[in-house]
Amino acid sequence: MGPHPAVAAIRLAVRRVLHDILTDHDRAAGAAVAAAAAAPREAREHGRGERLPSPLVLVACSGGADSMALASALAFEAPRLGVRAGGVTVDHGLQPGSDLRADEVVLRLRELGLDPAESVAVTVGREGGPEAAARDARYAALDAAARRHGATAVLLGHTRDDQAETVLLGLARGSGIRSLSGMAAVSGADGRYRRPFLHLDRQTARKACMVQSLPVWDDPHNADPAYTRSRLRHEGLPALEKALGKGVVEALARTARLSRDDADALDAWAGQAAASVRDAAGRLECAKLYALPPAVRRRILRRAAIEAGAPAGSLFARHIEEVDRLITGWRGQGAINLPGKVVAQRQGGRLVIRQG
Repeated sequence: MGPHPAVAAIRLAVRRVLHDILTDHDRAAGAAVAAAAAAPREAREHGRGERLPSPLVLVACSGGADSMALASALAFEAPRLGVRAGGVTVDHGLQPGSDLRADEVVLRLRELGLDPAESVAVTVGREGGPEAAARDARYAALDAAARRHGATAVLLGHTRDDQAETVLLGLARGSGIRSLSGMAAVSGADGRYRRPFLHLDRQTARKACMVQSLPVWDDPHNADPAYTRSRLRHEGLPALEKALGKGVVEALARTARLSRDDADALDAWAGQAAASVRDAAGRLECAKLYALPPAVRRRILRRAAIEAGAPAGSLFARHIEEVDRLITGWRGQGAINLPGKVVAQRQGGRLVIRQG
């Protein structure tokens, strides 16, 4: 008799991601062998017999059902594929006793057989609001842990429900198709972050923990109406399902996949077109920009603003729309001030974006 369907589902999701990681690892090993073969004889003799160690994969685990299910699946699948597996939990210090709970999570990770397993304490700032600040601190800690241990990848327990919430939040902000594309299955530097559960619902992960008798911790912040995502989870999505019927979450996740394909295609188009709209001195030519489709043109403008020093996280659609009007609605208007003390202005048929 095989494992419970929920357990089988989470293990299969992790197994697929580990296969992808191993494929990337083998490709890197092949490149290293090719480079060694082309090296001088002395270097080849020195490196003979050396091989890349098996990849280390970390799981980011809060102790909640999603990440505990992910940790258990990684602990089961990794040894069978020759992958080293560890775990890290981030202590945000936002609740009394958070350090003790983090220690408990580390203990559970070690009981699953994950090594290394550690807790990392962070200080959460205030920039962008509490949720964004906590997220920034968490990813900075995970990046540091991955570098410290030489990890190839970090697995994150985001589910299809999380993806649906992300799409709705992007829709509410009016942030455009890239925001509607939600979270990518692979993201971060060199594809460090992997999200195996984006096609699985939250209940599957919780059920997998229950049938394996894995203790889970439900973060009270996830039920606190002071947080936007919490209100959306407990009020917004249930109201949508009541009004529109079941399947809203799955439909939103599907929207994310389709939007990501479209956004990737438009980004590639903008990247190819960017050089063609600049003059010999590298300045943006308004007439050539005007001839492009708006979606492509605005991507070029956004990229130019970021290259000039505007922080990507503070550069919103309304900023780019104002810059775009210097091209499509030119009436002699003055310079546009952007985040990061960047200024955009039209000068003699050219669009100049620079730090002012």
